[in-house]
Amino acid sequence: MAVITYKCPNCDGGLEFDPGTQTFRCAWCGSAFTKEELDRQQPAAQSETAANAAPDEAEEGQPLLYSCPSCGAQIVTDDTTAATFCYYCHNPVVLTGRLEGAFRPDKVLPFAIQREEAVERFLAWVKKKRFVPEDFFSEQQIQRLTGVYYPYWMVDSERYAEAEGTGTKVRIWTTGDTRYTETSYFQVVRGGRAVFRDLAKSALKKADRDLAELVQPFDSSRMQDFSMGYLSGFQAEKRDMERSDFQQDVDRELDRYTTDLLRRSAGEYATLSLSAPRYGEGGQHWYYALLPVWTLTYRGNNGKTYYYLMNGQTGEVWGMLPVSWKKLAALFLSVAGALFALLCAGGYYL
Repeated sequence: MAVITYKCPNCDGGLEFDPGTQTFRCAWCGSAFTKEELDRQQPAAQSETAANAAPDEAEEGQPLLYSCPSCGAQIVTDDTTAATFCYYCHNPVVLTGRLEGAFRPDKVLPFAIQREEAVERFLAWVKKKRFVPEDFFSEQQIQRLTGVYYPYWMVDSERYAEAEGTGTKVRIWTTGDTRYTETSYFQVVRGGRAVFRDLAKSALKKADRDLAELVQPFDSSRMQDFSMGYLSGFQAEKRDMERSDFQQDVDRELDRYTTDLLRRSAGEYATLSLSAPRYGEGGQHWYYALLPVWTLTYRGNNGKTYYYLMNGQTGEVWGMLPVSWKKLAALFLSVAGALFALLCAGGYYL
């Protein structure tokens, strides 16, 4: 497997994708290059050393070792890592074999939020929470904020549905001392064609999988044809779930969406009872994409790992925050002390 880095032609520094300018920048000399210019360059590559296990021979979940093309140091990865950094020279590296053949993504959605903005959004979100441990947003913790391209299966689908039933409308009025209620019944017949675009399903088995679903939606109109260069400067993961793992769930989800559309198209009724809709499939198109997510983990004193995810395009934040019991105890003691002082002032003694 080849391990590659994209080098600046001016100073030989490592190139990284810059979300702010949507170009590839060199942190050393400040040069910037377009995707077309980057594609014309030959990235520095180093083949996997003989000491390293081939990915298809490694046991699942076991760490794999690769050599950095820049400094020769060993890079430790797990079996889904597709892009990372060298911990010694800090140059970005892409493990090309992880994203080749059937595992080559069809599309990639480049990061739109830079790290500085991601940090600001993180701090603004956390500091609104009164009982978060102080070290959760310490400088050391913030340094762990990482941009990661997560693997998703994307689905386009066309569905047909029809249903019939009964709707009611109620009219109430009063004449003199008499109150009248009129209920009208209507036969309702609905049918139509629904088109769904870019339904996304996280294709990575990890502890933050639920958050990877919640961090949606993404603006797929900015999707680009996949190019390894977009991964430079970020981490990336390879999928370890196939479309067959999602097919039944996707069909059920699309059925629910279609049923909801049928009901909403019927108009306003006091009550609406529809028979079970009859569905027809007009075709599905699946494609594999890498989508941008800023991630942060925190290991609490209770041994639990907390995950924080931010949509790398929209900035939407999801995560479960740890609770500082010291802060809660301090609040309890301050409230109890204030209450005791009030009781004493009022002449009540224990």
